[in-house]
Amino acid sequence: MSRQSETKKRTAKSDPIYRNRSVSMFINHILKDGEKSLAHKILYRAMKQIKRKTKKNPLSVLRQAVYRVTPNVAVKSRRVGGSNYQVPVEVKPARGKALAIRWIVGASRNRSGRSMASKSSYELIDAARNTGSAIRKKEETHKMAEANKAFAHLR
Repeated sequence: MSRQSETKKRTAKSDPIYRNRSVSMFINHILKDGEKSLAHKILYRAMKQIKRKTKKNPLSVLRQAVYRVTPNVAVKSRRVGGSNYQVPVEVKPARGKALAIRWIVGASRNRSGRSMASKSSYELIDAARNTGSAIRKKEETHKMAEANKAFAHLR
C-alpha cells in the first residue's frame, strides 16, 4: 500500500452497443492477449444467442445472472499466532460484482462446447436460472464462510 492518498475507484466505461458498464466489465474479463475486438464479438454473439434462446432482453438476463452469482460473504486468510484461519468477511458490492463476473467467465471457459460465445450464453442463462457452475462456486464460498463462522471474531 502506498503512503500517499487513497487511490480513486476507477469505473469501467460503458460499452458502445448496450451502453452498460456490466457488459463492459464482462468484455474486459473475457479479454485474452489484448484481443478486445474478439472479446466484443464473443460477448455480442452470446447476447444474440441469449435473445434467440430465451426470447428475453439479453441485458436483463446478464444482470440477473450477475445478481444471482454475486456472493454476500467470502473467506479471507488471517494469520493469528502461527496458525492460518479462514475468516468470513462481508463482500462489498463492487467486489461482489467483480467476483461474479470472474466466476461466470471462468465457468464459461471450463464448459465443454464449440465456441466461447455459446458457452458464455449457456452459462449466463444457467446463472440467471440459479443453476450452473458459477452458482455452485457461490454456494461453496457461502458454505466455507458458514463453516468458519467461529473465526469471525478474528476480523
